[in-house]
Amino acid sequence: MGSKNKLKRFKENETFGNVIQPSREDAVAGNFNLKGRWHQDFFKNNNPLVLELGCGKGEYSVGLAERYPNKNFIGIDIKGARFWRGAKTAVEQGFKNVAFLRTQIELLEYFFAEGEVSEIWITFPDPQIKYKRTKHRMTNSEFLQRYKKILSADGVVNLKTDSEFMHGYTLGLLHGEGHEVIYANHNIYRNEGAPEVVTAIQTFYEKQYLELDKPITYIKFKIK
Repeated sequence: MGSKNKLKRFKENETFGNVIQPSREDAVAGNFNLKGRWHQDFFKNNNPLVLELGCGKGEYSVGLAERYPNKNFIGIDIKGARFWRGAKTAVEQGFKNVAFLRTQIELLEYFFAEGEVSEIWITFPDPQIKYKRTKHRMTNSEFLQRYKKILSADGVVNLKTDSEFMHGYTLGLLHGEGHEVIYANHNIYRNEGAPEVVTAIQTFYEKQYLELDKPITYIKFKIK
């Protein structure tokens, strides 16, 4: 994407009521006013709050918002030029139950209060196979504890990925640490019984993986 195009998208993001772009400094200083108040001040209802972490173009967030009007969705990514597509689609379609937050995943606790989130989706994250980069994996122990802080007592996490490595790594970690695996499948399009929501929404890249006959894996779990 050219820099002109990026600038245009950044500018347009600033005009969208569903895009929130706080500064890192404000958030870390505790000046993010929506923390603990997403229901009252932003969505204006008490519907469950669902996050998509590393939302990319925002297709999953928008797809979920369309299917579940009784839930609120927030797509989170540091790359605003990417989620511009999802934000624009949501504005054009008039979806009031989806928003996009531009920040880094490791700062989640500055934006959400304890127990404020009902569910988390992690869709097609970078598996980061190199050993030295384990600390950046979105399902490592450190990240799981971050998620636990903001999740409600019965909150769940969904991991959908094309990386069999990421699937195996996460499953091993979950079992090893004694978390509750509700559902796990290493090829959701080949096996019956996968939750309908997992196969009903497909991202741009997912469609490409399926054309290449690449298995798509899925895990649903609770952090203990």
